[in-house]
Amino acid sequence: MAGKPLKIMLMLVFFALLGGCSDPLDDAITNLTQTNESKLKTLERQLIGKQIRNATLIGEYAPILEKSRPELTPLIKQLVLDGTPEGPMYQGLKKRVSDSVIASNFVSKDEQAQELTNISEALNPVLFNDALSDVVNVLADMSNGALARVNALSQQQSQQANNSEDFGVGSQLVGNPNYGTWNNNNGMSFWEWYGMYALISNLSSPISFDRWGRHRGYSYYNDYGRYRYSSPKQRKKHSDVWKKTNKKFSTGSRYSTPYSKSRVGSSRLSRQSSQAKTAAGKGFSSSNRLKQTRSTSSYANNSSFRNSRSSTSRGSSRGK
Repeated sequence: MAGKPLKIMLMLVFFALLGGCSDPLDDAITNLTQTNESKLKTLERQLIGKQIRNATLIGEYAPILEKSRPELTPLIKQLVLDGTPEGPMYQGLKKRVSDSVIASNFVSKDEQAQELTNISEALNPVLFNDALSDVVNVLADMSNGALARVNALSQQQSQQANNSEDFGVGSQLVGNPNYGTWNNNNGMSFWEWYGMYALISNLSSPISFDRWGRHRGYSYYNDYGRYRYSSPKQRKKHSDVWKKTNKKFSTGSRYSTPYSKSRVGSSRLSRQSSQAKTAAGKGFSSSNRLKQTRSTSSYANNSSFRNSRSSTSRGSSRGK
């Protein structure tokens, strides 16, 4: 009997040593998984409670636009969902939170941890608010200038600054896998909208990948949020489209990726968006993974609707 307490003590020491030798990357994955599940629920509550400024603005723009352009009512109602938990952006994050806990979905722990970090940033209500500016601006452009753009220059100023082409209403959402995809048609890739978003095609001409990639304008997703608001598989699919397109330009000048150069056009975005942009896609190497985990935690602690409100530009009247 005297040896029993000693045996228990040795077991406790053994498990303590095991805990002390745990992989920091495993700990980071566990912590980020728990954090993301919590942040997803918080974001849902904030959307339902109308605590995300641009989500609220989408709801305010919709009835005004329906009165002036009743023929667009089905499309407007679809876009209104973006300001709710039923919208494609929130639903896309929800699916990624679910997929991110399955280790077999990733080639390495580093890749899994990076995806978890990107999701954690995307769930930040301040960043989510900034990302919704694309949808607000689609509605603003549909109003022919009667409603103000937010967090972005006017359409004319943006085109002049970027020497970009006018791809029609809804161009801010082109390239965003939450709204459509690049499909091959007779050797060329064209943007195809999902579901009710296909109504946007009535307001613009067909958009080919090579033409869009050379002459696209500014959007939050393409210039700030691509790593946070699309999964690794979605980004790989876009990369594959670019590689196929690039082969068509094997002679003469090479075809640059649409993301090789950021477009000008952001206005009064949150500081968090600028910081997250510089960190996106750098990987989750052993030298910086603990730093990134601490940074992610600080996002969770410091995110507030007050910051979200301060990052929005003018009110809901005139802004083309």
